[in-house]
Amino acid sequence: MTTILSDLDGVLVDSHASIMRAWRWWGAAHGVATDAIESVQQGRPSGEVIAALAPDLDAAAESRAIDLRQAGDVDGVIAMPGAHELFAGSDPVAVVTSCTVPLATARLRAAGLPVPPVLVTPERLSRGKPDPEGYLLAARELGAAPADCVVFEDAPAGVTAGRAAGMHVVGITTTHDPAELDAHELAPSIAAWLASRNGAPR
Repeated sequence: MTTILSDLDGVLVDSHASIMRAWRWWGAAHGVATDAIESVQQGRPSGEVIAALAPDLDAAAESRAIDLRQAGDVDGVIAMPGAHELFAGSDPVAVVTSCTVPLATARLRAAGLPVPPVLVTPERLSRGKPDPEGYLLAARELGAAPADCVVFEDAPAGVTAGRAAGMHVVGITTTHDPAELDAHELAPSIAAWLASRNGAPR
């Protein structure tokens, strides 16, 4: 049996529109240039982005505001191809994300996906991606050895975290150039990976 450890945004759910609405709202409120907002990369904790864009602000407080805004605005958040099938399968699935618990829960529910028993978020970690702490914690809580885990990631930091944890990493090519993803294998979606695993053509 394979244990599945998956990132959330760009892998299980498409939340890009919600993310950008929240960041544009925040940027307008604090006079941050539109170009800087548009270049914000998904997959990084919002506090890190705020500290870089507006170091004079209280990053923790602003991060909470942005996360609350996103959790309350899930319009257009949908499941990515293969996400429903992944949760319906026989393999155990955990989610390892840079989203807070309220935000991750809101997005999963908006997409019609279950909130898994093992949900690893920044509140539970001392170090986020690219550190492997989150993936190692998820594997431990599911009782799986790292070598028996498959990680789905769409961002370079997450790919690095999965590899550092000693896991097989599948780079999902939804948000980054494939050349940026130093994964063991690449797939355009979880659906494509599931099809190839079952012997069907991609």
